[in-house]
Amino acid sequence: MSDTPHQPSPGEPGTRRIGYARVSTTDQDLDPQLDVLRARGCDPIYSEHASGKSADRPELAQALKAVRAGDTLVVWRLDRLGRSLPDLIATINALAKRGIAFESVTEAIDTTTAAGKLVFNIFASLAEFERHLISERTRAGLAAGRARGRMGGRPPALTPRQLREARLLLTDPDATVTAVAERYGVSRSTLYKGLRELAAREAKAA
Repeated sequence: MSDTPHQPSPGEPGTRRIGYARVSTTDQDLDPQLDVLRARGCDPIYSEHASGKSADRPELAQALKAVRAGDTLVVWRLDRLGRSLPDLIATINALAKRGIAFESVTEAIDTTTAAGKLVFNIFASLAEFERHLISERTRAGLAAGRARGRMGGRPPALTPRQLREARLLLTDPDATVTAVAERYGVSRSTLYKGLRELAAREAKAA
């Protein structure tokens, strides 16, 4: 028996370059992406018409299922793969944990190279920075709301003054809840809820 390690041949799992192409609408042409991926040695190539914001991308799911350790997943551009920067980072990290490389042709990112890994790590750092900023803005907004006596959540649909006006209108025998709700641009249930909350606040203050 030979002691020489087995070297996988092209096309064998572990050496393949698997492509993924996507356009958002049926009237867009996939051919430019497919030509680039073929020129990069991709075989097979998974392609589909699907919105970048859609979580339902069956061909991408098939591509992610097909790649094996040692393979490389190749896309024409980063936004073909991820719905957002955090989604993109999560997908590439998941591939890395499986021993799968990633390449984006347009941005010249190749995680098998030191330069490609550096660019990807910068993207990951930016995504983390964005998450921290959002978290800080949210905390600051809640703190400001509490300082003004508001505990967060959506603002009330009707102000206390509007609720008192609505309650007065409803004392008219000819007035209907539907008509009063439409006057203030809210639903019947919102009006009922607001009136109940107003009554509770007034009872508590009495």
